[in-house]
Amino acid sequence: MRVVLLAGGLGSRLAEETEVKPKPMVEIGGLPILWHIMKGYAHFGFTEFVIALGYKGEVIKRYFVDYPLINSNFAVRLGSGDVFRQDLCREDWTVHLVDTGVMTNTGGRLKRLAPWLGRETFLMTYGDGVADVNLADLLAFHRRHGKLATVTAVHPPARFGELVLPDDPADPQVLDFTEKPQVRAGWINGGFFVLEPTVLDFIDGDDASWQAEPMERLARQGQLVAYRHEGFWQCMDTLRDVHLLQGLWSAGRAPWKVWS
Repeated sequence: MRVVLLAGGLGSRLAEETEVKPKPMVEIGGLPILWHIMKGYAHFGFTEFVIALGYKGEVIKRYFVDYPLINSNFAVRLGSGDVFRQDLCREDWTVHLVDTGVMTNTGGRLKRLAPWLGRETFLMTYGDGVADVNLADLLAFHRRHGKLATVTAVHPPARFGELVLPDDPADPQVLDFTEKPQVRAGWINGGFFVLEPTVLDFIDGDDASWQAEPMERLARQGQLVAYRHEGFWQCMDTLRDVHLLQGLWSAGRAPWKVWS
């Protein structure tokens, strides 16, 4: 089963990093967030990826071309320039790198991938968010409900620390405080989709945003169901988000690191 990663956006809200690299290549712990997302999928046995490229897509192409050598031991015969790998790269992944246009919207990128997806169920997510979603459970949920699309619903992260106060407004006691948690109520689109190939028929063209008309039409026709994820989820939209994820990784407390 193939995993689609949308990795072509401009990342304008993260301009401090994306002037020289695409957003999915912004590093957490010295490795691109795209790598973190792929490691999560591979942990559950999904190791064939189709990456929709756009803005600075050549950076992502170069990364994966170099990856097997950079992550292996090898010898170079200087006289001929021949390179001899002495062990295998740990990640036995197949990665399809597909140019989908610099200005193409998210839905348009997905539709352009039709030749690489065939007529089989596939998974899809964005190239800028991590979570500890059990992807095997997500796929089983999708198959149980028999709809065209399943979206992972998550609680949005709080921008500020959350105070838990008594119901009585006259009582000033703080019952609990959590620094920047996920909020406990409300649900948003967290990515991590399971999709049937027919969903591509709901996308009109390059200008279509997947989060707009296609998802709205699927919902109206009763073809969109939500898998509720109560665990960790965090997108990487701003430099503050980068620092948050980096802090969790550096402290050894990265909830999305489900692999050993």
